[in-house]
Amino acid sequence: MSYARFEGRCGHWDQAKEIMKRYANAYPSSKSFMRFAKWAEYEAKDVDLARTVYESALVELEPEESRQARVFGRFAAFEERQGEYERACVIYKHATKLLHLGQEGTQPPGEEEVSKWEQEKRNELYKAYISFEKKRGDKAGIEDIVITSQRAEYEKRVNADPQDYDAWFEYAKMEEENEIEGVDNASKVREVYERAIANVPPSMEEKQLWKRYIYLWIYYALYEELQQHDLDRASKIYDACIDLIPHSKFSFSKIWINAAKLHIRRKDLVSARKLLGKAIGLCGKERIFTEYIALELALGEVDRCRALYTNYLKQMPHNCRAWSKYADLEKSVGETERCRAIFELAVSQSALDMPEMLWKNYIDFEIEEGEGDNVRALFERLLEKTGHVKVWISFAQFEGTEVGKGVATARDTFQRAHDQMKEAGLKEERVLLLDAWRVFEKAKGDAESLAKVDAMLPRRVKRKRMRTDENGAELGWEEYFDYHFPDDGDSNAGNLKILEMAAKWKQAQQAQDSSSSSEDESDDED
Repeated sequence: MSYARFEGRCGHWDQAKEIMKRYANAYPSSKSFMRFAKWAEYEAKDVDLARTVYESALVELEPEESRQARVFGRFAAFEERQGEYERACVIYKHATKLLHLGQEGTQPPGEEEVSKWEQEKRNELYKAYISFEKKRGDKAGIEDIVITSQRAEYEKRVNADPQDYDAWFEYAKMEEENEIEGVDNASKVREVYERAIANVPPSMEEKQLWKRYIYLWIYYALYEELQQHDLDRASKIYDACIDLIPHSKFSFSKIWINAAKLHIRRKDLVSARKLLGKAIGLCGKERIFTEYIALELALGEVDRCRALYTNYLKQMPHNCRAWSKYADLEKSVGETERCRAIFELAVSQSALDMPEMLWKNYIDFEIEEGEGDNVRALFERLLEKTGHVKVWISFAQFEGTEVGKGVATARDTFQRAHDQMKEAGLKEERVLLLDAWRVFEKAKGDAESLAKVDAMLPRRVKRKRMRTDENGAELGWEEYFDYHFPDDGDSNAGNLKILEMAAKWKQAQQAQDSSSSSEDESDDED
Protein backbone atom coordinates (compact mmCIF):
# COMPACT_ATOMS: atom_id res chain seq x y z
CA MET A 1 0.00 0.00 0.00
CA SER A 2 2.84 2.44 0.85
CA TYR A 3 4.64 1.59 -2.40
CA ALA A 4 1.49 2.28 -4.44
CA ARG A 5 0.84 5.52 -2.61
CA PHE A 6 4.45 6.61 -3.30
CA GLU A 7 3.99 6.01 -7.02
CA GLY A 8 0.72 7.89 -6.86
CA ARG A 9 2.33 10.91 -5.23
CA CYS A 10 4.91 10.87 -8.04
CA GLY A 11 2.08 10.88 -10.57
CA HIS A 12 2.81 7.35 -11.85
CA TRP A 13 -0.75 6.03 -11.53
CA ASP A 14 -0.37 3.22 -14.03
CA GLN A 15 2.54 1.78 -12.06
CA ALA A 16 0.60 2.27 -8.79
CA LYS A 17 -2.35 0.29 -10.18
CA GLU A 18 -0.01 -2.53 -11.26
CA ILE A 19 1.45 -2.65 -7.77
CA MET A 20 -2.04 -2.95 -6.21
CA LYS A 21 -2.93 -5.70 -8.66
CA ARG A 22 0.24 -7.60 -7.69
CA TYR A 23 -0.72 -7.10 -4.03
CA ALA A 24 -4.26 -8.51 -4.56
CA ASN A 25 -2.91 -11.49 -6.52
CA ALA A 26 -0.27 -12.22 -3.87
CA TYR A 27 -2.79 -12.09 -1.02
CA PRO A 28 -6.15 -13.23 -2.51
CA SER A 29 -8.53 -12.43 0.33
CA SER A 30 -11.55 -10.25 0.84
CA LYS A 31 -9.47 -7.91 2.98
CA SER A 32 -6.89 -7.24 0.22
CA PHE A 33 -9.55 -6.79 -2.45
CA MET A 34 -11.49 -4.35 -0.28
CA ARG A 35 -8.30 -2.33 0.31
CA PHE A 36 -7.61 -2.30 -3.42
CA ALA A 37 -11.14 -1.11 -4.23
CA LYS A 38 -11.03 1.59 -1.57
CA TRP A 39 -7.65 2.83 -2.86
CA ALA A 40 -8.94 2.90 -6.45
CA GLU A 41 -12.02 4.91 -5.46
CA TYR A 42 -10.58 7.47 -3.07
CA GLU A 43 -6.90 7.84 -4.08
CA ALA A 44 -6.70 6.80 -7.73
CA LYS A 45 -10.16 8.28 -8.43
CA ASP A 46 -10.78 5.41 -10.84
CA VAL A 47 -14.43 4.35 -10.39
CA ASP A 48 -14.32 1.75 -13.14
CA LEU A 49 -11.27 0.08 -11.59
CA ALA A 50 -12.96 0.03 -8.16
CA ARG A 51 -16.07 -1.59 -9.66
CA THR A 52 -13.91 -4.16 -11.45
CA VAL A 53 -12.15 -5.03 -8.19
CA TYR A 54 -15.46 -5.54 -6.37
CA GLU A 55 -16.75 -7.74 -9.18
CA SER A 56 -13.52 -9.73 -9.21
CA ALA A 57 -13.82 -10.29 -5.47
CA LEU A 58 -17.22 -11.92 -5.96
CA VAL A 59 -16.09 -14.06 -8.87
CA GLU A 60 -12.41 -14.98 -8.27
CA LEU A 61 -12.19 -15.46 -4.51
CA GLU A 62 -12.98 -18.71 -2.71
CA PRO A 63 -16.59 -19.06 -1.47
CA GLU A 64 -15.59 -18.59 2.18
CA GLU A 65 -14.07 -15.24 1.19
CA SER A 66 -16.53 -14.03 -1.45
CA ARG A 67 -19.65 -14.91 0.56
CA GLN A 68 -18.85 -12.49 3.34
CA ALA A 69 -21.45 -9.90 4.19
CA ARG A 70 -18.94 -7.04 4.24
CA VAL A 71 -18.01 -7.69 0.56
CA PHE A 72 -21.61 -7.21 -0.55
CA GLY A 73 -22.13 -4.34 1.86
CA ARG A 74 -19.17 -2.34 0.63
CA PHE A 75 -19.91 -3.08 -3.00
CA ALA A 76 -23.54 -1.92 -2.62
CA ALA A 77 -22.47 1.16 -0.66
CA PHE A 78 -19.93 1.98 -3.42
CA GLU A 79 -22.62 1.82 -6.13
CA GLU A 80 -24.96 3.90 -4.01
CA ARG A 81 -22.28 6.58 -3.62
CA GLN A 82 -21.86 6.64 -7.37
CA GLY A 83 -25.60 7.12 -7.87
CA GLU A 84 -26.02 3.66 -9.43
CA TYR A 85 -29.09 2.75 -7.40
CA GLU A 86 -30.24 -0.03 -9.71
CA ARG A 87 -26.85 -1.72 -9.46
CA ALA A 88 -26.94 -1.36 -5.67
CA CYS A 89 -30.43 -2.88 -5.55
CA VAL A 90 -29.28 -5.85 -7.63
CA ILE A 91 -26.33 -6.42 -5.29
CA TYR A 92 -28.57 -6.30 -2.21
CA LYS A 93 -31.05 -8.74 -3.73
CA HIS A 94 -28.28 -11.11 -4.78
CA ALA A 95 -26.86 -11.04 -1.25
CA THR A 96 -30.31 -11.61 0.21
CA LYS A 97 -30.86 -14.76 -1.83
CA LEU A 98 -27.29 -16.06 -1.55
CA LEU A 99 -26.86 -15.49 2.19
CA HIS A 100 -30.55 -15.94 3.18
CA LEU A 101 -30.66 -12.54 4.76
CA GLY A 102 -33.58 -11.92 7.08
CA GLN A 103 -34.04 -15.67 7.57
CA GLU A 104 -32.60 -16.35 10.96
CA GLY A 105 -31.95 -20.00 11.65
CA THR A 106 -31.80 -20.85 7.92
CA GLN A 107 -28.42 -22.05 6.68
CA PRO A 108 -27.49 -21.52 2.99
CA PRO A 109 -26.99 -24.91 1.28
CA GLY A 110 -23.38 -26.14 1.12
CA GLU A 111 -22.12 -23.59 3.67
CA GLU A 112 -20.52 -24.37 6.99
CA GLU A 113 -21.86 -22.98 10.23
CA VAL A 114 -21.69 -19.19 10.27
CA SER A 115 -19.71 -17.52 13.02
CA LYS A 116 -21.35 -15.11 15.40
CA TRP A 117 -19.36 -12.19 13.99
CA GLU A 118 -20.38 -13.02 10.41
CA GLN A 119 -24.03 -13.40 11.46
CA GLU A 120 -23.94 -9.92 12.98
CA LYS A 121 -22.50 -8.54 9.73
CA ARG A 122 -25.26 -10.23 7.76
CA ASN A 123 -27.90 -8.72 10.02
CA GLU A 124 -26.30 -5.31 9.50
CA LEU A 125 -26.32 -5.89 5.72
CA TYR A 126 -30.02 -6.78 5.80
CA LYS A 127 -30.80 -3.64 7.80
CA ALA A 128 -28.84 -1.61 5.25
CA TYR A 129 -30.90 -3.22 2.48
CA ILE A 130 -34.14 -2.27 4.23
CA SER A 131 -32.89 1.28 4.73
CA PHE A 132 -31.88 1.47 1.07
CA GLU A 133 -35.31 0.30 -0.12
CA LYS A 134 -37.05 2.81 2.11
CA LYS A 135 -34.96 5.64 0.67
CA ARG A 136 -34.43 4.59 -2.93
CA GLY A 137 -36.76 1.67 -3.65
CA ASP A 138 -40.34 1.52 -4.84
CA LYS A 139 -43.40 -0.11 -3.26
CA ALA A 140 -42.65 -3.48 -4.85
CA GLY A 141 -39.13 -3.53 -3.43
CA ILE A 142 -40.28 -2.77 0.10
CA GLU A 143 -42.99 -5.41 -0.12
CA ASP A 144 -40.45 -7.91 -1.38
CA ILE A 145 -38.44 -7.41 1.80
CA VAL A 146 -41.52 -7.95 3.95
CA ILE A 147 -42.49 -11.05 1.99
CA THR A 148 -39.00 -12.46 2.34
CA SER A 149 -39.23 -12.09 6.10
CA GLN A 150 -42.68 -13.69 6.20
CA ARG A 151 -41.49 -16.51 3.99
CA ALA A 152 -38.68 -17.22 6.44
CA GLU A 153 -41.18 -17.42 9.32
CA TYR A 154 -43.40 -19.88 7.48
CA GLU A 155 -40.40 -21.97 6.46
CA LYS A 156 -39.41 -22.18 10.09
CA ARG A 157 -42.92 -23.32 11.10
CA VAL A 158 -43.35 -25.96 8.40
CA ASN A 159 -39.87 -27.33 8.94
CA ALA A 160 -40.56 -27.69 12.65
CA ASP A 161 -43.89 -29.49 12.02
CA PRO A 162 -44.60 -30.67 8.45
CA GLN A 163 -48.15 -31.68 9.52
CA ASP A 164 -48.98 -28.12 10.59
CA TYR A 165 -51.46 -27.67 7.76
CA ASP A 166 -52.61 -24.28 9.04
CA ALA A 167 -49.07 -22.99 8.48
CA TRP A 168 -49.13 -24.38 4.94
CA PHE A 169 -52.48 -22.67 4.31
CA GLU A 170 -51.10 -19.32 5.45
CA TYR A 171 -47.86 -19.80 3.53
CA ALA A 172 -49.68 -20.53 0.27
CA LYS A 173 -52.12 -17.68 0.86
CA MET A 174 -49.23 -15.26 1.33
CA GLU A 175 -47.66 -16.37 -1.95
CA GLU A 176 -51.01 -16.03 -3.74
CA GLU A 177 -51.53 -12.50 -2.45
CA ASN A 178 -48.04 -11.60 -3.60
CA GLU A 179 -48.93 -12.87 -7.05
CA ILE A 180 -52.20 -10.89 -7.16
CA GLU A 181 -50.31 -7.70 -6.47
CA GLY A 182 -48.46 -7.96 -9.77
CA VAL A 183 -45.58 -10.39 -9.26
CA ASP A 184 -45.54 -13.50 -11.42
CA ASN A 185 -45.36 -15.95 -8.56
CA ALA A 186 -47.15 -19.02 -9.92
CA SER A 187 -44.12 -21.27 -9.62
CA LYS A 188 -43.63 -20.33 -5.97
CA VAL A 189 -47.30 -20.91 -5.14
CA ARG A 190 -47.23 -24.29 -6.84
CA GLU A 191 -44.03 -25.21 -5.05
CA VAL A 192 -45.61 -24.44 -1.66
CA TYR A 193 -48.73 -26.46 -2.47
CA GLU A 194 -46.68 -29.38 -3.81
CA ARG A 195 -44.54 -29.43 -0.68
CA ALA A 196 -47.65 -29.20 1.49
CA ILE A 197 -49.56 -32.08 -0.10
CA ALA A 198 -46.46 -34.25 0.10
CA ASN A 199 -46.93 -34.37 3.89
CA VAL A 200 -49.58 -37.09 4.06
CA PRO A 201 -51.04 -37.67 7.55
CA PRO A 202 -49.18 -40.62 9.11
CA SER A 203 -52.27 -42.26 10.62
CA MET A 204 -55.33 -43.55 8.78
CA GLU A 205 -57.45 -43.18 11.93
CA GLU A 206 -57.19 -39.40 12.44
CA LYS A 207 -59.97 -38.24 10.14
CA GLN A 208 -59.89 -34.66 11.46
CA LEU A 209 -56.23 -34.34 10.46
CA TRP A 210 -57.06 -35.81 7.06
CA LYS A 211 -59.85 -33.27 6.68
CA ARG A 212 -57.38 -30.40 7.05
CA TYR A 213 -55.03 -32.16 4.63
CA ILE A 214 -57.77 -32.63 2.00
CA TYR A 215 -58.51 -28.91 2.06
CA LEU A 216 -54.92 -28.29 0.91
CA TRP A 217 -55.75 -30.23 -2.25
CA ILE A 218 -59.02 -28.33 -2.68
CA TYR A 219 -57.33 -24.94 -2.31
CA TYR A 220 -54.61 -26.03 -4.72
CA ALA A 221 -57.17 -27.04 -7.34
CA LEU A 222 -59.17 -23.84 -6.84
CA TYR A 223 -55.99 -21.79 -7.27
CA GLU A 224 -55.23 -23.49 -10.58
CA GLU A 225 -58.80 -23.02 -11.78
CA LEU A 226 -59.57 -19.50 -10.59
CA GLN A 227 -56.16 -17.82 -10.64
CA GLN A 228 -54.30 -19.65 -13.40
CA HIS A 229 -57.41 -20.68 -15.39
CA ASP A 230 -55.85 -24.10 -15.92
CA LEU A 231 -58.84 -26.44 -15.67
CA ASP A 232 -56.94 -29.50 -16.88
CA ARG A 233 -54.32 -29.13 -14.17
CA ALA A 234 -57.03 -28.59 -11.54
CA SER A 235 -58.77 -31.78 -12.69
CA LYS A 236 -55.54 -33.75 -12.38
CA ILE A 237 -55.10 -32.41 -8.83
CA TYR A 238 -58.57 -33.65 -7.87
CA ASP A 239 -57.88 -37.06 -9.43
CA ALA A 240 -54.60 -37.41 -7.55
CA CYS A 241 -56.31 -36.50 -4.28
CA ILE A 242 -59.12 -39.04 -4.83
CA ASP A 243 -56.55 -41.77 -5.50
CA LEU A 244 -54.75 -40.91 -2.27
CA ILE A 245 -57.74 -41.03 0.12
CA PRO A 246 -58.16 -44.37 1.98
CA HIS A 247 -61.80 -44.89 0.97
CA SER A 248 -62.00 -48.16 2.90
CA LYS A 249 -61.57 -46.15 6.12
CA PHE A 250 -63.35 -42.91 5.26
CA SER A 251 -64.04 -40.59 2.37
CA PHE A 252 -64.90 -36.95 1.77
CA SER A 253 -67.94 -36.00 -0.27
CA LYS A 254 -66.66 -32.46 -0.87
CA ILE A 255 -63.70 -33.58 -2.94
CA TRP A 256 -65.92 -35.79 -5.13
CA ILE A 257 -68.48 -33.03 -5.67
CA ASN A 258 -65.88 -30.36 -6.44
CA ALA A 259 -64.19 -32.65 -8.95
CA ALA A 260 -67.51 -33.47 -10.66
CA LYS A 261 -68.51 -29.81 -10.86
CA LEU A 262 -65.15 -29.03 -12.43
CA HIS A 263 -65.87 -31.61 -15.14
CA ILE A 264 -69.19 -29.88 -15.76
CA ARG A 265 -67.46 -26.52 -16.11
CA ARG A 266 -65.12 -28.19 -18.59
CA LYS A 267 -68.29 -29.31 -20.44
CA ASP A 268 -67.40 -32.95 -19.88
CA LEU A 269 -70.73 -34.36 -18.67
CA VAL A 270 -69.72 -37.99 -19.27
CA SER A 271 -66.72 -37.72 -16.94
CA ALA A 272 -68.83 -35.98 -14.31
CA ARG A 273 -71.40 -38.79 -14.33
CA LYS A 274 -68.69 -41.46 -14.17
CA LEU A 275 -67.04 -39.73 -11.25
CA LEU A 276 -70.29 -39.31 -9.30
CA GLY A 277 -71.16 -42.94 -9.97
CA LYS A 278 -67.77 -43.96 -8.62
CA ALA A 279 -68.36 -41.69 -5.63
CA ILE A 280 -71.64 -43.47 -4.83
CA GLY A 281 -69.81 -46.79 -4.82
CA LEU A 282 -66.81 -45.68 -2.73
CA CYS A 283 -68.28 -42.91 -0.60
CA GLY A 284 -72.07 -43.34 -0.64
CA LYS A 285 -72.81 -40.27 1.45
CA GLU A 286 -76.13 -38.43 1.30
CA ARG A 287 -74.61 -35.30 -0.20
CA ILE A 288 -73.27 -37.28 -3.17
CA PHE A 289 -76.78 -38.46 -4.00
CA THR A 290 -78.37 -35.03 -3.58
CA GLU A 291 -75.78 -33.30 -5.77
CA TYR A 292 -75.98 -35.98 -8.46
CA ILE A 293 -79.80 -35.82 -8.45
CA ALA A 294 -79.71 -32.01 -8.62
CA LEU A 295 -77.42 -32.27 -11.67
CA GLU A 296 -79.69 -34.70 -13.50
CA LEU A 297 -82.79 -32.75 -12.54
CA ALA A 298 -81.27 -29.57 -13.97
CA LEU A 299 -80.68 -31.47 -17.20
CA GLY A 300 -84.28 -32.74 -17.20
CA GLU A 301 -83.27 -36.40 -16.89
CA VAL A 302 -86.22 -37.62 -14.80
CA ASP A 303 -85.56 -41.32 -15.42
CA ARG A 304 -81.98 -40.94 -14.22
CA CYS A 305 -83.28 -39.14 -11.13
CA ARG A 306 -85.63 -42.05 -10.42
CA ALA A 307 -82.79 -44.53 -10.71
CA LEU A 308 -80.64 -42.44 -8.36
CA TYR A 309 -83.45 -42.14 -5.81
CA THR A 310 -83.90 -45.90 -5.96
CA ASN A 311 -80.23 -46.49 -5.11
CA TYR A 312 -80.35 -43.68 -2.57
CA LEU A 313 -83.28 -45.25 -0.69
CA LYS A 314 -81.79 -48.74 -0.90
CA GLN A 315 -78.81 -47.48 1.06
CA MET A 316 -80.82 -45.19 3.38
CA PRO A 317 -84.41 -46.47 3.71
CA HIS A 318 -84.77 -44.56 6.99
CA ASN A 319 -84.16 -41.16 5.37
CA CYS A 320 -87.49 -39.34 5.39
CA ARG A 321 -86.08 -36.34 3.55
CA ALA A 322 -85.09 -38.57 0.64
CA TRP A 323 -88.56 -40.14 0.50
CA SER A 324 -90.18 -36.69 0.52
CA LYS A 325 -87.90 -35.36 -2.22
CA TYR A 326 -88.61 -38.42 -4.37
CA ALA A 327 -92.34 -37.90 -3.93
CA ASP A 328 -91.99 -34.19 -4.74
CA LEU A 329 -90.20 -35.13 -7.96
CA GLU A 330 -93.09 -37.34 -9.07
CA LYS A 331 -95.62 -34.68 -8.08
CA SER A 332 -93.73 -32.05 -10.08
CA VAL A 333 -93.98 -34.13 -13.25
CA GLY A 334 -97.70 -34.84 -12.68
CA GLU A 335 -97.31 -38.49 -11.61
CA THR A 336 -99.90 -38.44 -8.80
CA GLU A 337 -100.22 -42.21 -8.44
CA ARG A 338 -96.45 -42.65 -8.38
CA CYS A 339 -96.22 -39.97 -5.70
CA ARG A 340 -98.90 -41.67 -3.59
CA ALA A 341 -97.22 -45.05 -4.00
CA ILE A 342 -93.87 -43.61 -2.85
CA PHE A 343 -95.48 -42.12 0.25
CA GLU A 344 -97.20 -45.43 1.01
CA LEU A 345 -93.91 -47.29 0.68
CA ALA A 346 -92.20 -44.71 2.85
CA VAL A 347 -94.66 -44.81 5.79
CA SER A 348 -94.53 -48.60 5.76
CA GLN A 349 -90.82 -48.62 6.66
CA SER A 350 -90.03 -50.08 10.07
CA ALA A 351 -87.51 -47.37 11.02
CA LEU A 352 -87.62 -43.70 10.01
CA ASP A 353 -85.52 -40.79 11.22
CA MET A 354 -88.26 -38.13 10.97
CA PRO A 355 -91.63 -39.90 10.59
CA GLU A 356 -93.63 -36.82 11.63
CA MET A 357 -92.25 -34.89 8.64
CA LEU A 358 -93.06 -37.74 6.27
CA TRP A 359 -96.64 -38.16 7.51
CA LYS A 360 -97.20 -34.41 7.35
CA ASN A 361 -95.98 -34.26 3.74
CA TYR A 362 -98.19 -37.22 2.82
CA ILE A 363 -101.25 -35.60 4.42
CA ASP A 364 -100.49 -32.22 2.81
CA PHE A 365 -100.21 -33.94 -0.56
CA GLU A 366 -103.66 -35.53 -0.20
CA ILE A 367 -105.13 -32.21 0.95
CA GLU A 368 -103.71 -30.49 -2.13
CA GLU A 369 -105.28 -33.22 -4.25
CA GLY A 370 -108.62 -32.65 -2.51
CA GLU A 371 -108.89 -36.27 -1.37
CA GLY A 372 -110.68 -35.79 1.95
CA ASP A 373 -111.34 -39.49 2.54
CA ASN A 374 -107.67 -40.32 1.99
CA VAL A 375 -106.65 -37.58 4.42
CA ARG A 376 -109.08 -38.86 7.02
CA ALA A 377 -107.80 -42.42 6.59
CA LEU A 378 -104.21 -41.21 6.98
CA PHE A 379 -105.04 -39.39 10.21
CA GLU A 380 -106.73 -42.51 11.58
CA ARG A 381 -103.69 -44.63 10.66
CA LEU A 382 -101.37 -42.12 12.23
CA LEU A 383 -103.42 -42.03 15.44
CA GLU A 384 -103.06 -45.79 15.70
CA LYS A 385 -99.29 -45.31 15.75
CA THR A 386 -99.22 -42.25 18.00
CA GLY A 387 -101.91 -40.42 19.97
CA HIS A 388 -99.99 -37.18 20.08
CA VAL A 389 -102.10 -34.12 20.83
CA LYS A 390 -100.80 -32.24 17.79
CA VAL A 391 -102.06 -34.99 15.51
CA TRP A 392 -105.53 -34.72 17.07
CA ILE A 393 -105.51 -30.93 16.72
CA SER A 394 -104.45 -31.15 13.05
CA PHE A 395 -107.12 -33.78 12.42
CA ALA A 396 -109.86 -31.64 13.97
CA GLN A 397 -108.72 -28.50 12.16
CA PHE A 398 -108.71 -30.42 8.87
CA GLU A 399 -112.33 -31.48 9.39
CA GLY A 400 -113.23 -27.81 9.73
CA THR A 401 -111.84 -26.94 6.29
CA GLU A 402 -113.52 -27.17 2.90
CA VAL A 403 -111.97 -30.57 2.23
CA GLY A 404 -113.23 -31.90 5.59
CA LYS A 405 -116.77 -32.78 6.64
CA GLY A 406 -117.49 -29.54 8.48
CA VAL A 407 -117.55 -27.85 11.87
CA ALA A 408 -119.71 -30.50 13.52
CA THR A 409 -117.29 -33.29 12.62
CA ALA A 410 -114.40 -31.12 13.81
CA ARG A 411 -116.14 -30.75 17.21
CA ASP A 412 -116.65 -34.50 17.38
CA THR A 413 -112.95 -35.00 16.68
CA PHE A 414 -111.99 -32.57 19.43
CA GLN A 415 -114.34 -34.37 21.80
CA ARG A 416 -112.87 -37.80 20.89
CA ALA A 417 -109.39 -36.49 21.56
CA HIS A 418 -110.46 -34.96 24.86
CA ASP A 419 -112.08 -38.19 26.05
CA GLN A 420 -109.02 -40.28 25.19
CA MET A 421 -106.61 -37.91 26.92
CA LYS A 422 -108.88 -37.71 29.96
CA GLU A 423 -108.91 -41.47 30.16
CA ALA A 424 -105.09 -41.59 29.83
CA GLY A 425 -104.64 -38.85 32.45
CA LEU A 426 -102.72 -36.50 30.14
CA LYS A 427 -103.40 -33.13 31.73
CA GLU A 428 -100.86 -31.00 29.84
CA GLU A 429 -102.08 -32.40 26.52
CA ARG A 430 -105.70 -31.75 27.49
CA VAL A 431 -104.87 -28.10 28.16
CA LEU A 432 -103.23 -27.75 24.72
CA LEU A 433 -106.20 -29.45 23.09
CA LEU A 434 -108.75 -27.22 24.84
CA ASP A 435 -106.78 -24.08 23.91
CA ALA A 436 -106.80 -25.13 20.23
CA TRP A 437 -110.49 -26.05 20.49
CA ARG A 438 -111.27 -22.63 21.99
CA VAL A 439 -109.43 -20.85 19.14
CA PHE A 440 -111.37 -22.97 16.65
CA GLU A 441 -114.72 -22.05 18.25
CA LYS A 442 -113.80 -18.36 18.24
CA ALA A 443 -113.17 -18.56 14.51
CA LYS A 444 -116.00 -20.82 13.38
CA GLY A 445 -118.35 -21.40 16.31
CA ASP A 446 -120.96 -19.37 18.18
CA ALA A 447 -121.29 -18.04 21.72
CA GLU A 448 -122.92 -21.24 23.00
CA SER A 449 -120.21 -23.55 21.65
CA LEU A 450 -117.48 -21.23 22.93
CA ALA A 451 -119.07 -21.17 26.39
CA LYS A 452 -119.16 -24.96 26.40
CA VAL A 453 -115.41 -25.13 25.76
CA ASP A 454 -114.70 -22.41 28.34
CA ALA A 455 -116.58 -24.49 30.91
CA MET A 456 -114.19 -27.37 30.24
CA LEU A 457 -111.05 -25.29 30.86
CA PRO A 458 -109.10 -26.31 33.99
CA ARG A 459 -108.07 -24.36 37.03
CA ARG A 460 -104.33 -24.02 37.76
CA VAL A 461 -103.36 -24.89 41.36
CA LYS A 462 -100.04 -24.96 43.16
CA ARG A 463 -99.08 -28.17 44.99
CA LYS A 464 -96.11 -29.78 46.72
CA ARG A 465 -94.40 -33.09 46.19
CA MET A 466 -91.33 -34.88 47.47
CA ARG A 467 -88.32 -34.94 45.18
CA THR A 468 -86.30 -38.14 44.99
CA ASP A 469 -83.04 -39.13 43.32
CA GLU A 470 -82.31 -42.16 41.16
CA ASN A 471 -81.95 -44.40 44.21
CA GLY A 472 -85.25 -43.29 45.72
CA ALA A 473 -83.71 -41.13 48.47
CA GLU A 474 -85.74 -38.08 49.44
CA LEU A 475 -84.27 -34.71 48.40
CA GLY A 476 -86.90 -32.38 49.83
CA TRP A 477 -90.20 -30.81 48.92
CA GLU A 478 -90.79 -28.89 45.71
CA GLU A 479 -93.70 -26.87 44.42
CA TYR A 480 -95.35 -27.56 41.09
CA PHE A 481 -98.44 -26.49 39.18
CA ASP A 482 -101.27 -28.92 38.57
CA TYR A 483 -104.52 -28.63 36.66
CA HIS A 484 -107.99 -29.39 37.98
CA PHE A 485 -110.64 -29.97 35.35
CA PRO A 486 -114.33 -29.39 36.15
CA ASP A 487 -115.28 -32.85 34.94
CA ASP A 488 -112.61 -34.68 36.98
CA GLY A 489 -113.50 -37.22 39.69
CA ASP A 490 -114.93 -36.50 43.20
CA SER A 491 -111.58 -37.03 44.97
CA ASN A 492 -109.98 -34.15 43.10
CA ALA A 493 -113.11 -32.07 43.64
CA GLY A 494 -112.94 -32.77 47.39
CA ASN A 495 -109.28 -31.73 47.48
CA LEU A 496 -110.09 -28.55 45.58
CA LYS A 497 -113.01 -27.89 47.97
CA ILE A 498 -110.65 -28.08 50.95
CA LEU A 499 -108.23 -25.70 49.25
CA GLU A 500 -111.01 -23.23 48.51
CA MET A 501 -112.23 -23.35 52.12
CA ALA A 502 -108.66 -22.80 53.37
CA ALA A 503 -108.28 -19.80 51.08
CA LYS A 504 -111.57 -18.30 52.33
CA TRP A 505 -110.57 -18.85 55.97
CA LYS A 506 -107.24 -17.10 55.34
CA GLN A 507 -109.01 -14.13 53.76
CA ALA A 508 -111.41 -13.91 56.74
CA GLN A 509 -108.50 -13.96 59.17
CA GLN A 510 -106.75 -11.14 57.32
CA ALA A 511 -109.97 -9.06 57.32
CA GLN A 512 -110.44 -9.65 61.05
CA ASP A 513 -106.85 -8.65 61.84
CA SER A 514 -107.15 -5.44 59.81
CA SER A 515 -110.41 -4.45 61.59
CA SER A 516 -108.86 -5.06 65.03
CA SER A 517 -105.86 -2.89 64.21
CA SER A 518 -108.12 -0.02 63.06
CA GLU A 519 -110.15 -0.14 66.35
CA ASP A 520 -106.95 0.06 68.39
CA GLU A 521 -105.84 3.13 66.49
CA SER A 522 -109.19 4.91 67.17
CA ASP A 523 -108.95 4.17 70.96
CA ASP A 524 -105.46 5.70 71.05
CA GLU A 525 -106.78 8.90 69.45
CA ASP A 526 -109.51 9.23 72.11
